[in-house]
Amino acid sequence: MNIQPYLFFAGRCEEAIEFYRRTLDAHVDSMMRNKESPMPQPPNTPPGTENKIMHASLRISGDTVMMSDGMCEGQPRFEGFGLALGAPDAATAQRYFNGLAEGGQVRMPLQKTFFAENFGMVADRFGVLWMILHGQSK
Repeated sequence: MNIQPYLFFAGRCEEAIEFYRRTLDAHVDSMMRNKESPMPQPPNTPPGTENKIMHASLRISGDTVMMSDGMCEGQPRFEGFGLALGAPDAATAQRYFNGLAEGGQVRMPLQKTFFAENFGMVADRFGVLWMILHGQSK
């Protein structure tokens, strides 16, 4: 058994999926909308959310990140954690970092550190904190 992040985008999941496909070469393994569920919708489901994403599974650099629109309650809030993404080379690290920074906020520029050839932190346009790494020191 392994640990996999599950992110709730509060109604912006489809936008996030497309952004990660374009920015991180993410591959969609599965995606189900609320209206496609074989189960009846819970009574507290907001009206008009039948086309929102009930569950999606993306593969990013070989790892799985699951996501959903959740209850579509407004702005997503991603606090107290970050996702570390290793890059195979410096050019890919730069491409990932620049893509995630588009509409987001750079927290630490991509740079050489004592523990990696390239390391940087960026909160993407949804507020998810990403730590991009390349050439980690042992």
